[in-house]
Amino acid sequence: MNVTRELFNDVMVPNYNPAAMIPVRGSGSRVWDQENNEYVDFAGGIAVNVLGHCHPALVNALKEQGDKLWHLSNVFTNEPALRLAKKLTDATFADQVYFANSGGEANEAALKLARRWALDHHGEEKNQIISFKQGFHGRTFFTVTVGGQPAYSDGFGPKPGAIDHATYNDLDSVKALISDKTCAVMMEPLQGEGGIISPTDEFVKGVRELCDKHNALLIFDEVQSGVGRTGELYAYMGLGVTPDILTTAKALGGGFPIGAMITTKEIGASLKVGTHGSTYGGNPLACAVAEAAFDIVNDRALLDNVKRKEQLFRDGLAAINAKYHVFSEVRGKGLLLGGVLTEEYQGRARDFLVASTEQKLMCLVAGANVVRFAPSLIIPDEDIKDGLARFEQAVANVVNAA
Repeated sequence: MNVTRELFNDVMVPNYNPAAMIPVRGSGSRVWDQENNEYVDFAGGIAVNVLGHCHPALVNALKEQGDKLWHLSNVFTNEPALRLAKKLTDATFADQVYFANSGGEANEAALKLARRWALDHHGEEKNQIISFKQGFHGRTFFTVTVGGQPAYSDGFGPKPGAIDHATYNDLDSVKALISDKTCAVMMEPLQGEGGIISPTDEFVKGVRELCDKHNALLIFDEVQSGVGRTGELYAYMGLGVTPDILTTAKALGGGFPIGAMITTKEIGASLKVGTHGSTYGGNPLACAVAEAAFDIVNDRALLDNVKRKEQLFRDGLAAINAKYHVFSEVRGKGLLLGGVLTEEYQGRARDFLVASTEQKLMCLVAGANVVRFAPSLIIPDEDIKDGLARFEQAVANVVNAA
C-alpha cells in the first residue's frame, strides 16, 4: 500500500491536521520521514518521549514482557503493575495507585474519586470542583469541562455541573469561589496547554491552605509536568506543596500509553470495588515499559542534568531573540519551555511551528501565542545546539516573510 499524507484525508476523521511529512523511524532525539529526511525532535510527542525514541531499556522491557503476558484485565493483577505501583508510592507522597491508559482517564478517575470521597465523608452537598481558566485536563466530557478553555468544551450539549473556574495565579479569585461545598480544587503545577505558566509560591501555597480550611482535596494534574519534566520527579516536589491526589501520564510510559492516579490510603478507600474501572488500566505491557522508564528518570543526576539543559535552551533562545525580537519572554521550567510571542507576532505561533518543520525541526505550540519545547530529558547537548540553529533559521524565515 502506498501510504501518503493524502490518505489521511480519506480515512481519518478531520479532527487533526498533521504535517505533510510522515515520520517512519526514530532514534534518540532524531526522527526520519519517508524520504529519509532527518529531523531534530524538540516536541517529544508533546512531552511524552521522555527518553527519546527507541531507548534500548524501553525496547528491551517491551520485548521481554511481550514474550510473557500482554493482557489479563483487572479480574487479575500482574507483576509489572504491582512493581510500578510500589515504585510510584515509594518515590512520592502517595500510598495507592489507580492505573489508566491516558492523562484524561487519570484525571477522570481523580475527579470521580474526589466527588465520591466528599459524598462519603461530608454528604452530597459538597460537590463543587474549582479549576482554572486556560487549564487543560483532557478530552473526556468531564475533564474538558473542568479544563478552563471553553473552545474545547462548547458545542457538545449540556456540561457537567458544579464546576467553576478561577484565574491562575490569582488567589483572590479562588477565595471568591471556594466554600465548604467545594470538594476539590484541580490545578496544573505548571500550566502546559494554557501557555507554559508557572505558579507563584504565594499562589500555590495559598491554594493548599484554602483547601485545608474548607476540607477540600487538592488535585495536581502532573500529566505534562511530571516524570522529570521540570527537573524534579514531580513538579510538586519543587513547590513545597503536597497535593492529596496527583495524576501522571504522558512521560510515565516513555511513549507507551499509560496513565496513573496516585493518592493516600484514606482518600483512595472511597474507590471501593465496582466504583470505577478500566479494561486496559494496569496492562502488563504498559507497566513493564513504564517501570523501565521510571527507573531511569528517577535519578538525581539525570534530574539535575535537566536543569542544566534548560539553561542551554534559555541561552540559545535568548541569543536568537537578541537578533529577531520575536519573544517577550521564555516561560516554563526544566524542559517544558515556551517562547511567548511579542505583540507584533501575536496569533502566529503556528507559523513558527510550520517554519520549523520546513527546517527539519519538530516543535510545538501552546495556544496561538506561545512556541513550546518539550524534548527528551536526555537530549544530547549537540542536538540542542543543532535544533536551535534550525529554529533560528525558521525564525528568520518568518520574520523576513512578514
